[in-house]
Amino acid sequence: MKILVVDDSPTETYVVKTYLEKHHYEVLVANTGEDGVRLAQTELPDAILMDVVMPGMNGFQATRQLTKDARTANIPIIMLTTKGGATDKVWGMRQGALDYLVKPVEEDDLIGRLGSLLGSV
Repeated sequence: MKILVVDDSPTETYVVKTYLEKHHYEVLVANTGEDGVRLAQTELPDAILMDVVMPGMNGFQATRQLTKDARTANIPIIMLTTKGGATDKVWGMRQGALDYLVKPVEEDDLIGRLGSLLGSV
């Protein structure tokens, strides 16, 4: 299974990529919302882990764009961000995300949520 991680933080990306690879996921990485949208459209990953706070197009905007595009509308998106307020969670889900995790995320929580999401696709 191929997972796209969209995050501008090299540290966060490394941690998440390590968790995913340990569980035998193929990992693609984009460092901006714009690059994440482009990569999702060309690679068609099985799921996307999307940060919110990024330069340029933020994660909410990228999620909205991906869920409105017929090519990527059915790819499940999990918001993975430091923004843990209730309003942020509601906003993320309204943009089309299917789940919302707050950083720092535990390996078991991330892999469990991802597995549940992919099992339902």
